[in-house]
Amino acid sequence: MAREALVDSRQEILRTAARLFQQRGYDATSMNDVAGALRLSKGGLYHHFQSKDEILFEIMNHAMDITQERVINPVRSIGSAEERLRTLIRLHIEVVLSPRDREITVMLHENHPLPPSLRRRINARKKEYVHFLEGLMREVQQARQAKGHVSPRAAAFALLGMTNWIYQWYKPEGDLQANNLVPQFTELIFGGILA
Repeated sequence: MAREALVDSRQEILRTAARLFQQRGYDATSMNDVAGALRLSKGGLYHHFQSKDEILFEIMNHAMDITQERVINPVRSIGSAEERLRTLIRLHIEVVLSPRDREITVMLHENHPLPPSLRRRINARKKEYVHFLEGLMREVQQARQAKGHVSPRAAAFALLGMTNWIYQWYKPEGDLQANNLVPQFTELIFGGILA
């Protein structure tokens, strides 16, 4: 039972820290802020995490787990490369816009503060995703016999740049709603980059 409480406590700390990092920024949020929001002593917080960097790393690592579980894994089981890419675009946008997954926006916005050893570990996971997407772009180009001048890597980075930046400008009450963003971004990729 104590182990479950420890795991639950760590998850609650990470959720709270992700919310604070998203609202205030990593640099403007102290360990005291995180402890205060949780009604924990600073010592109680340090019982779970040694540093703010460790908390940020765990948030980012969880963001990559979310990406694996909700984007990559479901896409892998789809037969057609084109349908895999269409599904990936939809699922990726859904994850970026998910209000409950603050870890994603923290990861997208706060990569620079991590110490080099932790940054390398997160970047290795990000590179795996880029390589997965690059391979998928290549498959779609081959299936469509596309003769364009856009490399699969450039296409992968273009898609990630477009979709990862949504959190910066998206307003749920704005003109661009999530349900019409997906078809528009899909058309930008298939009608433009992969045309």
